[in-house]
Order: sequence, then structure tokens, then C-alpha cells
Amino acid sequence: MPESNWAGNHAYAAARILRPRTLNEVREMVAAAPRIKALGTRHCFNDIADFDGGVQIDIAEVASAIEIDSAAATVTTSGATRYGELASFLHAKGFGLPNLASLPHCTIAGSVATGTHGSGRRNQGLASAVSALDLVTADGELRSFARGDKEFAGVVVNVGALGVVTRMTLDLLPTFDVRQHVFDGLSWAALFAHFDEIQDRAYSVSVFTNWANDNVDQVWLKTVGEPRTELFDARPADGPRHPVHAAGLSAENCTEQLGVPGPWHERLPHFRLGFTPSAGDELQSEYFVPYRHATAAFEALRGLGHRIAPLALCSEIRTIAGDDLWLSPAQGGDRVALHFTWRPRQDEVEALLPAIEERLAPFDVRAHWGKLFHRRPSDEIWPMLPDFRELRAKLDPRGAFLGPYVARNIG
Repeated sequence: MPESNWAGNHAYAAARILRPRTLNEVREMVAAAPRIKALGTRHCFNDIADFDGGVQIDIAEVASAIEIDSAAATVTTSGATRYGELASFLHAKGFGLPNLASLPHCTIAGSVATGTHGSGRRNQGLASAVSALDLVTADGELRSFARGDKEFAGVVVNVGALGVVTRMTLDLLPTFDVRQHVFDGLSWAALFAHFDEIQDRAYSVSVFTNWANDNVDQVWLKTVGEPRTELFDARPADGPRHPVHAAGLSAENCTEQLGVPGPWHERLPHFRLGFTPSAGDELQSEYFVPYRHATAAFEALRGLGHRIAPLALCSEIRTIAGDDLWLSPAQGGDRVALHFTWRPRQDEVEALLPAIEERLAPFDVRAHWGKLFHRRPSDEIWPMLPDFRELRAKLDPRGAFLGPYVARNIG
């Protein structure tokens, strides 16, 4: 039976998975392979990590210590380290990361390479914490890049097209506590009228909807400091909630709510590390529009609510601060993220995506690199794509990492 991604919606066409145990083996395997792709926790929903006729390489068994530089407030670790594991280690040492994704199960390198982001109007995506990385390129050379280098902004969010990231250095903060409050039934009128205020109510905000109901289903506020006990016309939840409400899942899988303070790494993700993240049996898509277009984009999707709701387990609205990383979804300015957790009905989902993208097209929409989308990314919407193509040709002149995904979406 062929290997597949986490969701089971894509069977890998790669011939086999290589599992090196040393850095030298990584370099030798990459240099010897005609076609190769790095493989992380398999949480992408498309063929980004696949290569028909090539091989995949998983560096999880390569020994790599977690090294904290307290004076510089940085941590250096393997690209194969999972965020949840790193976060527990950092908290025990008195440090934290500025942001985390909804799922703590994914690797650092994989999350960063696809532009995975977390949430918070003033919080940049996960890739913005990267201050240095080591990359094994197609010829087996180990290259190091650091913030300030000419090509650094191009190599961080790299969609697996430049090489195998073996080590990464991340900026740290002092550890901090977060409270998580959930509110039910916020009206659309209140969301539209007070969107900026709602985003400013907490360190991180997630709004959950199916786009068809009369009210927003849930709003999750993750606050630093004083708790939030009211949110316009919404009702404080009377118990723990699961964001994928349509699946009827137990909130046991979710991080603690009801305003109980706890360390950042046990509140910023939605799901606990030791449990199945999200719904498990699902598909995902995600789109990003400039922050200034937020409410107009909501109106556009509300017009498709009757088509979205039957296929959606839930949809999540978040915000991300802008950055300068070439292929980051927030490159060039603040963005609103529109995430869809779909029922595992891929043909129907893929038939709906063009309609969603058409509705969002007037708002300079970008798609998440690791999830399902329809339209090829354009140079107009991703202005640094031409520079990235030049960088890819420079670092991988033989096309070792030029799989069908990269050829189709990057060129």
C-alpha cells in the first residue's frame, strides 16, 4: 500500500522514503538522488512533498540538540523538531515563541516552508521568527543563511523548492501566560461593525463560522493579562468548545478554555499535542486577503454560504501581521486568513474552490501553499515570485527539487 499524507487524500508517488541518521548521510543522499523532496509530518493536503519517480527524505532520525542562546534570546534546533515538543522544552527554560499555529504537531521546517502562521493582528507568521537556517542544496552542499543576508528573505518560506532545511534558529521571548475565552453567537452585524476592536481584544483571535448561519458560531480570544468576559452581543461559552463543531467532537482534544491561565504553548494552539488535531478525517484550504478587504471578503463568502456549509466542518477567520519574506502569505502587509476545514469529499471540494477563488479574486487573494487550491499563483499577486524563480535556479540548477507542484505553481 503506498505511503500517503496525514489526511489520506494524497497517495505519494515517490519511490521510497530515505531516513538518514547523520548530517553527512543527508548530504550524500541529496547529492545522489536525481529527484528528491523533504518530508515532514505530512500535514500538507496536496502534492507539495511528492515527486513521481523521485524519493522523499525524512530527517527526523538525524540527532540534533536543542541549543538556547540566552544572551541572544534564540534557539537552534533541527528542522524536523515539532513545535509542540520544542515549546515544552523552551517553557521549562523560561522562554517562549511569539506565535504558534493551531496544531502543535507539525515540524518547524515544514510549517515555515509553507507559510503557516498562527494568529494575532500584531503577530507575524511563524516564519518571521526564523533568524538563521542551514540548507542542504542539490549538490549536497550545506549552506547557511542568516537574517540580513541578501537571499535570506527568499529561502525561509521556500515551499520545499530549494533544498532540505536541517537546522533553524528562532527568536525567543520570555515565557508568558495566556487565558482562553470562547464566546458563542456573535452577530454578523457586530463582527462587521467592530472587526478592528475584536481583533484588538486579545493577543490572538479566531472566529469560527460556516458562512451560512445567522450568527458567527464561536469566537476564541487568547489574552495576555486581564481576562475578557464580554464580547459585544456574543454569549460567554458555558463550557469547553471544539472548533470543528459540525463533527460533534469532544473538547477533550482542545487546549484549556474558560479563562484558566496557562503557559503560552498550552493556550495558543487550539489542540493538545497528545491528541488528534482538528477533526482528523478532513481536507483543508486557506486563503489570505489584505486586512483592508476583511469585511468585503466576508460579504463575498457569505454569498456562497449555501454552497460552503454542506461541505465545511468549520471555517476560521484569523489575522496576521505583514512581513517581508518573499513567499509568505503576509508579504507586503497585514492579512486576514480565511481557513476552511472540509469534509473528506475531495471532488466536491475541488469543484467549489474555483467559485470561492472567483469571489475573493477582487481582493488580491493568495492561497496557502500546503493546502488545496485551484488557481495558479500569479506574479501580480505574489510580486516576489520572479526573484524566487531566479533563486531556485541558482540553488538547484539540476532541478532536483523541481517536482510537479513547483513546476505548476512556481515555474
